[in-house]
Amino acid sequence: MILFKTNRDNLLKPLQMVTGIVEKRQTQPILSNVLIQKSDETISFLTSDMEMQITIVSRTENNKGQNFLLTVSAKKLQDILRALEPDTEVSLIKKDEKLQVKSGKSLFSLQSLPSDDYPIITEEQESTTAVTIQQNTFKNLLNNVQYAIAEQDIRYFLNGVLLSIENGELKAVGTDTHRLALSLTEIQSSYINQEVILPRKTVFELIKLLKDDEEPVKIEIFPKRVRFSFSDIVLISKVIDGKYPNYNRVIPTQNDKYFDLDRISFLHTLQRVSILSNPNVLLKGARLLISKEKLGIICKNNEQEEASDEIAIQYDNEAIDFCLNITYLLDLLNNVTVDTFRFAFSSASPSVLITIPGRDDFKYVIMPMKI
Repeated sequence: MILFKTNRDNLLKPLQMVTGIVEKRQTQPILSNVLIQKSDETISFLTSDMEMQITIVSRTENNKGQNFLLTVSAKKLQDILRALEPDTEVSLIKKDEKLQVKSGKSLFSLQSLPSDDYPIITEEQESTTAVTIQQNTFKNLLNNVQYAIAEQDIRYFLNGVLLSIENGELKAVGTDTHRLALSLTEIQSSYINQEVILPRKTVFELIKLLKDDEEPVKIEIFPKRVRFSFSDIVLISKVIDGKYPNYNRVIPTQNDKYFDLDRISFLHTLQRVSILSNPNVLLKGARLLISKEKLGIICKNNEQEEASDEIAIQYDNEAIDFCLNITYLLDLLNNVTVDTFRFAFSSASPSVLITIPGRDDFKYVIMPMKI
């Protein structure tokens, strides 16, 4: 029985947007599948890993074909559609317990699992908070902090981004305790103050799916989950249960010495000197020597090799030097794409505060390395 006929891209494009969360190894075989549902003029694709669920709904070209609900291997179906020529017509055919994909003389037969067995995340309770902002604003917010998230830390609350709604601001914070990134944007002030910790995987999926435009994304916070609705996509994610560290305590407020650096110039200089830095990521340090109108950068490795470079800066204060992890600096320079950064420090504070001149919506704190 022919279920549906359509252009290949009408199936492949939405399928590619939901398969990112499908793990290669699953405790439940059905979680390797995508749940496909056609209902009159729409067709939806849903995947889940039990922690996160993504649904995308696309409108079909016409109302022809059967309404259906089935599950097949997400990766295999994606690979099949990718292998077909663009703009070719594809037929989905139900035969026994299998789904056949037919295009021209090519025919593929995929095993199907019962759709009733697919675990679907639903929310029966009302959301406690709902915020709507532009997609590009929210995407930038997450991208500005995602590189500072811890990875597989035993302190599980560090393996995600804190989303904080407070006093008319939406803040995103990421930290691994060696560095901290904070980004914020203004929202309507009528929202209830609330905090949730988004898992690392959820953050990266959102960055991948959100568009760089001014279309809205609705953020709804539930007791144990958060739901993001944007374009034709709904992403539901569990939140990390735990208390996020008091990030305000580690942001220095008395760093009275500072200089500004052009982002691209500093990025290229760091990339050059890092060629002879320590290969160990944790020990990959760059020594910064700040003196009158000059920033010196030195890298060394275990083989007694050394690279150095200089950048002209506007600085007229006492000389100071410290060592910062190169990876932490490159993460900042590659992800937060502004023209200029401000580096602020003091003799009394061990940490370096990096901000954007003329703006108060971004802060990056790095703890120096021992030289």
